[in-house]
Amino acid sequence: MNRFSTPWGEFDLTRFPEDPRDQLRAWDAADEYLLRHLKGTDGEPADLAGTVVVVGDRWGALVTALAGHRPVQITDSFLGRQATLANLARNGADADAVRLLSTRDTPPERIDVLLVRVPKSLALLEDQLHRLAPAVHAGTVVVGTGMVTEIHTSTLKLFEQILGPTRTSLAVKKARLIFCSPDPGLPRTASPWPLTYALPQDIGAISGRTVTNHAGIFCAERLDIGSRFLLQNLPRRRGPEHVVDLGCGNGVIGTAAALSNPESEVTFIDESYQAVASAEATFRANSDARAEFLAGDALSAVPAGTVDLVLNNPPFHSHRATTDATAWRMFTGARRALRPGGELWVVGNRHLGYHVKLRKLFGNCEVVAGNPKFVILRAAKRRQGGAAGSR
Repeated sequence: MNRFSTPWGEFDLTRFPEDPRDQLRAWDAADEYLLRHLKGTDGEPADLAGTVVVVGDRWGALVTALAGHRPVQITDSFLGRQATLANLARNGADADAVRLLSTRDTPPERIDVLLVRVPKSLALLEDQLHRLAPAVHAGTVVVGTGMVTEIHTSTLKLFEQILGPTRTSLAVKKARLIFCSPDPGLPRTASPWPLTYALPQDIGAISGRTVTNHAGIFCAERLDIGSRFLLQNLPRRRGPEHVVDLGCGNGVIGTAAALSNPESEVTFIDESYQAVASAEATFRANSDARAEFLAGDALSAVPAGTVDLVLNNPPFHSHRATTDATAWRMFTGARRALRPGGELWVVGNRHLGYHVKLRKLFGNCEVVAGNPKFVILRAAKRRQGGAAGSR
């Protein structure tokens, strides 16, 4: 836990899930810069009357500091939402005063203050600005924030084209602010998202099928090479079983599993609301089998000992940080959720060394397939109880 000192007060904040070994802070210089600007430390304070909307607040630092103004948070991250709830409670803020929305929810009809934490995905920014533009009026205060490495000419062009004239601040501690003056005269056009594309013909049961991709998901315009390799080497199974597509993205892996074994029931899980919506659209367009779609923290919502097969292409980045924390959480969650004899199949870059973690956790790990870049690993939950390890 770290203390966040702002002109609005001091706040004890953590990321979610909380881990005492995690040394990453729940805020950065971009959050600090925005809050100082709003308070008027570099000029006139911003008028925060009316409906305040905070988009992309990564761990709830902005919403926690501004809780007294009853903000609306819009996030694509289930983990970010949980962090916000925990941080509000930790700092004695009234959680009922903050309205929490996902990127898939209908935004407020009128926005008087729009604060945007620039996301890593330019597509997600584009989609969200299009969705929010009808609620913005000429008097809306619009301020974006991000690290210098996150704000590009293309970022500013999106604000300019969708909302109105835009300029940036000087850099402070490698962070910048974006100032946008809404122009009601600009034509309000629909978001170009979601996108669809047809899959290649050499990836098994799902070959040639169409997938749906909402803005912000990984490789939204093409099939990523890791997933392609896993699709070409999926286990061939038959009969009723419970399969989990963990970190499902657009759902192509789980949909392929359902198509190859129509008797299976597939649960799609991702911490991104955009990804879960993509997976459901992809699945519904290609299969009428049983399925469930969950935005959640790895497998925490799945009962222990109820899963036969977990398919996983884990991420190794959390915003700008490279970390194995997410993969480890997925692996430990899979071991808990699997039935005795159940299997976890993982595709990952060779250099990540996932086989070491899986052997430590499951007591076994087999290489199913490999190429110069990727490896597919299989770990089985032992029927008499496998070995358990720690990070």
